[in-house]
Amino acid sequence: MNIIDVYGLQSCDNTQKALKEFKKKNVMIEFHDFRTSGLKEEKLEYWCKQLGWEKVLNKKSTTWRSLTPAIQQSVMDEKSAIELMLQYSSLIKRPVVEMNNRVTVGLNESILPNKK
Repeated sequence: MNIIDVYGLQSCDNTQKALKEFKKKNVMIEFHDFRTSGLKEEKLEYWCKQLGWEKVLNKKSTTWRSLTPAIQQSVMDEKSAIELMLQYSSLIKRPVVEMNNRVTVGLNESILPNKK
């Protein structure tokens, strides 16, 4: 059985819901908390290549809304988005889930094992 890698913040409601759902379905996961484990630039680049930086960057977050308009407007491409997400990991939509070379954001039922 494959282990699913789940990335997020332990304090995030969406991450907690996903973790509970995986546990309920007896899915083996490895959880990576951005704040405690950090996040490598290469990993964020991979997610952005797979999903598009616009899908990874959470512009509805409290963190985004707290940024100055100048900083918000400076995010114009993947490179600038990644730089900002590395600085503020709470700007990354959560959870990010990796399994079998697939990346999703949020709890995507299609990656879970067959339901009984």
